[in-house]
Amino acid sequence: MRYTTAGESHGPEEIAIIEGVPAGLHITQEDVNKELARRQHGYGRGERQQIETDTVTFLTGVRHQTTLGSPITLNVHNDDHNSWSKIMAPNDPATPENSLRKVLRPRPGHADLVGGMKYRHHNDLRNVLERSSARETTMRVAVGAVAKKLLREINVDVHGFVVNVGPAKSDLNVLTQYKNLQELRVVTEGFATRSLTAEADEAIRQVIDKTKRDANTVGGQVQVIATGMPVGLGSYVSADEKLDGKIARAIVGINAFKGVQFGGGFDNSEKYGDQIMDEIFWDSEKGFYRGTDNLGGFEGGMTTGEAITVRGVVKPIPTLYRPMKSVDIDTHKEHKASIERSDTTAVTAAAVIAESMVAIELAIAILDKFDADNIERMKEQVAAYREEIRTF
Repeated sequence: MRYTTAGESHGPEEIAIIEGVPAGLHITQEDVNKELARRQHGYGRGERQQIETDTVTFLTGVRHQTTLGSPITLNVHNDDHNSWSKIMAPNDPATPENSLRKVLRPRPGHADLVGGMKYRHHNDLRNVLERSSARETTMRVAVGAVAKKLLREINVDVHGFVVNVGPAKSDLNVLTQYKNLQELRVVTEGFATRSLTAEADEAIRQVIDKTKRDANTVGGQVQVIATGMPVGLGSYVSADEKLDGKIARAIVGINAFKGVQFGGGFDNSEKYGDQIMDEIFWDSEKGFYRGTDNLGGFEGGMTTGEAITVRGVVKPIPTLYRPMKSVDIDTHKEHKASIERSDTTAVTAAAVIAESMVAIELAIAILDKFDADNIERMKEQVAAYREEIRTF
């Protein structure tokens, strides 16, 4: 399975094409739309989420709500394009009238300046920001929705939530009280901050409100948990086959993500081996298992069968309504950076995007190992493999 996305932030459409999804998977537009809605909602989001509601259209690869095995094309229309149609017109030559809203003062922390240098966009850095915008993650969430639908066929569940926004944190100790991710999902999706408790929800709201009053932005951390993955996905044979490495790349590849960890992550560097290694046990019913999950469900780049736990660090959004110092690319004189419509924080949305990226990588790993032509054959092979592993 592989995918690509296309589209500009204020262009007419956002598009994704997925290849390699098995035939026979039942999927509806609503399966994707509910995930797109989750990305748009969340405390701290900006005005654009009020302007448009993202909805998907299947253009190819699906017939009668069932995948055909051929490439799937997903399309999301940008309602906001109505105000930008002349500025973003692909088929009209540039004129003074349709070349307004130029970006000449790059924002610190954004791709504006470096992208302009790389692609020689001397006259308008909008050519950079339109694609480097996090609007593109709309389609990664859409692809993730398809991946999650596939994973549910083999009882793999994936869920993301917010660990902290600025200094306001969720208490991760409460995770032990949930029997499964569905129970956890009900709680975190009940808060606009996607946090774990009412106390954390209120504290995070206060941080976001103060940040907005200060015309500033704020970052945080999100965590994704995946349960039910078969043992042995990924490989130790070559570095680029390690599944945790692929997931790490996928997480850091999300806009504004600047760090990733598995399990105890960076905290493990302050501990000793007997505190963090997941001891091995055996049971006649379930076979081999670990007594803990400090390594986040991976050993040697392969899944252990325990819950996969991934955390990502999200930096504050670069667009500040109290802009920082910059330099005009035309005059080379010092100015304040450009202001584009933005959010106070995107951490609540980042939890959904990170969840989608983990789901995509897990789905790819499943389809790399098992039959990718037909969903029922794939399920048969997964079941047989699970039994083989159980009786090892």
